[in-house]
Amino acid sequence: MTAERTSPGLQDAESLGEAVTACPVTPITDIVFSRWTTPILWTLRHHGTQRFNGLQRLIPGITPKVLTSRLRQLERDGLVVRSYHPDIPPRVEYTLSDLGRSLTPIFQTLLAWGEAHLTAVEAARHAYDTARAEEEAWAEG
Repeated sequence: MTAERTSPGLQDAESLGEAVTACPVTPITDIVFSRWTTPILWTLRHHGTQRFNGLQRLIPGITPKVLTSRLRQLERDGLVVRSYHPDIPPRVEYTLSDLGRSLTPIFQTLLAWGEAHLTAVEAARHAYDTARAEEEAWAEG
């Protein structure tokens, strides 16, 4: 798998079957939680229909090439609708589809989990890093 997600449609059936057997959530996370997909979906959910440049402004760090690629994949997956308006100059807008909006409860659940548990995760990371540093210092003598 590359830095960008590989669509399940591009994987051979055997490897997809293995992934589902190992973890049935994998095909879903491959669709929804790639590096830039989640911020795009979140932005469209919270800011509504956007043009390309609007999305790029609202998502810091995303390159035009990656945004184009992600939007095409989201459109292919049925999560985003692309609307072409033949005005002068022409404009293209992106909005969440009904399928894309159906992910809202998942994002709300993840947000609630983060609010309840991210402090504990940070504490665990700090404890781990401290213990590792002490082990390394002890090993060095």
